[in-house]
Amino acid sequence: MSGDDRDFSLKVTHRHGACSPLPETDHTHLRDFLLQDQLRVDSLQQRSTIPTTSTDVTLPARQGLALGTGNYIVTVGYGTPRRDLTVVFDTGSDLSWIQCRPCAGFCYPQQDPIFDPSNSTTHANVTCDSPYCAQLHRKTCARASDTCVYNVVYGDRSFSSGLLVLDTLTLTPSDVFPHFLFGCGQNNRGLFRVTRASSVSPGPTSRAFGGVFSYCLPSSSYHIGYLTFASPRPDLYSVNMTGVSVMGQPLDIPPSVFAHAGTVVDSGTVVTRLPRTAYEALQEAYRAGLSEYPRAPPLAFLDTCFDFSGHESVAVPRVTMHFDGGVDVVVDPSGLFVAERASQVCLAIAGNANDEDIGIVGNMQQRRHEVVFDVGNGRLGFGDNWGCN
Repeated sequence: MSGDDRDFSLKVTHRHGACSPLPETDHTHLRDFLLQDQLRVDSLQQRSTIPTTSTDVTLPARQGLALGTGNYIVTVGYGTPRRDLTVVFDTGSDLSWIQCRPCAGFCYPQQDPIFDPSNSTTHANVTCDSPYCAQLHRKTCARASDTCVYNVVYGDRSFSSGLLVLDTLTLTPSDVFPHFLFGCGQNNRGLFRVTRASSVSPGPTSRAFGGVFSYCLPSSSYHIGYLTFASPRPDLYSVNMTGVSVMGQPLDIPPSVFAHAGTVVDSGTVVTRLPRTAYEALQEAYRAGLSEYPRAPPLAFLDTCFDFSGHESVAVPRVTMHFDGGVDVVVDPSGLFVAERASQVCLAIAGNANDEDIGIVGNMQQRRHEVVFDVGNGRLGFGDNWGCN
């Protein structure tokens, strides 16, 4: 925190929600969203390596549909003069990027005009021998121009490639950061065209504030959350999950089940994934708690499903996730079920194929909680925040 102790937040919404600034498009079916979510999980599983060991800036965050990959968005400014762009914020990425002209390869349609670096007086390319270039996981060098070229590949085979650059980042008129590092994408293909927005990674952005950020995801498309930066490895954020309770009763799950592969918190994964043993215990408890309702067939990888047709209301068993240090997170009711129809309502928590795959706390189960990332000190915390609806 700096001397004036100001707060700064960005508004977060769902990309298809009533509060979203993006144009209305045909909504993707739930099965397609779940497929996209599974592709993201597969990508995280492949590259997961769990480590063992200023002034606050708050931006409004908006939400739309209950499900989607990269579905929470904020608005920030790039360049001088400032150009506002709508971007997906994603804690599972280690580089922010936007689409830039000229599109040497392919640029997909987006809500805002594509950023033109030639119109920014503070824009600069990163050279091949720069330390910024050296820190990238995937990069090449454009020898003719001595410019660092980044390459980002996602689990669904979407990708973005372009020049690594420095330019001014504007969060508010009073919070302006020169020499912000990001990718200027000139060849971008895949499911980005669904979101019609680019990507910003809070981890690297938070370094301007001392490496601390938090967010609260809204519970519906008609509410607004926030992404806050406050004055290491940013792409995966690990926690020590120790157990799960249903209606206040701890499930019989050996602690070693969670300790084996570890758990990460990810804003870009929708549905929480538990180790197989833990999920089966949760499934058994939920089926027992809702035994008066007929079971329904699975929906994609969601296989704890019920038929609630004919019922105006259902008493939903409360789920609590337990973490090291005595931290208990009660899942908000809005984050427990997904459905396309009343006759097939499914628990929005899934099981991994085995206990060896990493656990993931998804964004549905983070709703209405403030999730605080103290990157500099390697800490992550949860708090109830009913101001985030």
